[in-house]
Amino acid sequence: MDECCSVRKVSDQQRRVFRIVFWVNVIMFFLEAGAGILSHSTALLADSVDMLGDAIVYGFSLYVIGRGSVWQVRAAVLKGMIMALFGLGVFVQVVIKILQGLVPVAEVMGVFGTLALLANVFCLLLLWRHRQDDINMRSSWVCSRNDVIGNAGVLLAALGVSLTGSAWPDIAMGLLVAAIFCRSAILVLREARQEFRLSY
Repeated sequence: MDECCSVRKVSDQQRRVFRIVFWVNVIMFFLEAGAGILSHSTALLADSVDMLGDAIVYGFSLYVIGRGSVWQVRAAVLKGMIMALFGLGVFVQVVIKILQGLVPVAEVMGVFGTLALLANVFCLLLLWRHRQDDINMRSSWVCSRNDVIGNAGVLLAALGVSLTGSAWPDIAMGLLVAAIFCRSAILVLREARQEFRLSY
């Protein structure tokens, strides 16, 4: 009975965390997407798309809590696929930016990059204590950790654009963040495959 109550308590805590990080990411998606479009920033747009992907991931993660290891593996696979698609999307955005020759507005990048960093650090701290609970929480924590890395990248890119007046710092940072996300996608999908094999 005590074990059952303990599992239920953990599940309730996980649900509460996922609800909070879900809404933080939805709000930040709209804010960053608007700022990215207005400022012509690849880094901000990339981060906003990642926020949307994370909102979808956290919503699905909330759904699978308490549904067993197979559903948690499915959630991890979804997270890995979204990370991979995000990385590919940034590569496409970089090509478009090079062709158009647009220079982003460094000040807008800095303001919204800082706001996104604070939001994602908050999410990361919420997920931290649950990161070892199961594959669902581990893969969610990886998503959040990547967000913090991406936000730091946006701020560095904003500084580079401000100092050089060129779009290349923004492009370079976008490519670096995309590569990090692709690597994380491979790791999450690999762990999901291992968990799937252990489930059968």
